[in-house]
Amino acid sequence: MGFLEQYVEGIPELDMEASRAAAAHIGNLTVPPGALGKLESLAVQLAGITGRIKPSFEKKAVIVMAADHGVCEEGVSAFPQEVTTQMIHNFLSGGAAVNVLARQAGAKVVCVDIGVNNDISHPELVSRKIRFGTANMAKGPAMTRAEAIRAIETGISIVEEEVRRGVSIFVTGEMGIGNTTASAAVMCAMTNTEPAKAAGRGTGLDDERLKHKIGIIEKALQLNAPDAADPIDVLAKVGGLEIGGLIGVILGAAANRCPVVIDGFISSAAALLARVISPEAAGYMIASHISQEQGHRQLLKALDLRPGLDLDMRIGEGTGGVLGLTLVDAACRIVSEMATFESAGIAGSGV
Repeated sequence: MGFLEQYVEGIPELDMEASRAAAAHIGNLTVPPGALGKLESLAVQLAGITGRIKPSFEKKAVIVMAADHGVCEEGVSAFPQEVTTQMIHNFLSGGAAVNVLARQAGAKVVCVDIGVNNDISHPELVSRKIRFGTANMAKGPAMTRAEAIRAIETGISIVEEEVRRGVSIFVTGEMGIGNTTASAAVMCAMTNTEPAKAAGRGTGLDDERLKHKIGIIEKALQLNAPDAADPIDVLAKVGGLEIGGLIGVILGAAANRCPVVIDGFISSAAALLARVISPEAAGYMIASHISQEQGHRQLLKALDLRPGLDLDMRIGEGTGGVLGLTLVDAACRIVSEMATFESAGIAGSGV
């Protein structure tokens, strides 16, 4: 048995006793039953994840996995592939949207080069390059199975390092021109969705180029025939290195009893694969928002996740995920700071 299989076997189930205790505590707070909606269910989930009725998360990290995609040769993006490298420098200088929102949320941004098609040197960059971008999935598999496994294990190792530094909650982030194409292909392979219903406009494609993108996804799926029963096969044939890295982030967070806030469409594609690899990991996932990318809503439905926010975003990077940290903080404050009917001297039947 390899490292990944052994690691996945160690992912614990949620602490249902803590969840029930949290639900009972919330039931005694000075609001009508269910009045706080999704925040209440989030608080119960956080208790199950951590084993604590009143959890708190002092150190937070958004892991931005960056990689390039060979399928960009097919003209599936409105932006050139060089933008991946340029955006990495933007992350590292603190000027990207995810940096701004992470500062607001009190989270650090960890930028990982897991497969950028360029040599990048920066003291703040975590360099874990597996290869210089994937191969063109419209002409063959995006990567080898060994590379796919290595990408997942890289994500796990990043989480393990951050946990040792005291991080207790993670956000999935990514950067890679062409990655909505790969994510749509993953979604189609795993859910038997037609490419026309999974593929969106990504970086802003017009109708003609969107039609072309759909055709490329159809070609890649037909050529590579990814096996839906084998998520690593799907990742290797039509996925991306950053998608693999995010699978590892999700599995690593779950193994360490840490919540993992899922960002947008690309992160949700990674979450779908992670859930098949480890069904137990699903309980550790928190859907931050619903994006404008066409297939995201259906992808979240397949994951059985309810998004906390709907802000018409379509940016990726981890931006929606970082905003989701605000909801996590709110849920934690509700259970730790709100008065109960008894402590406030209020008759529960009168509320």
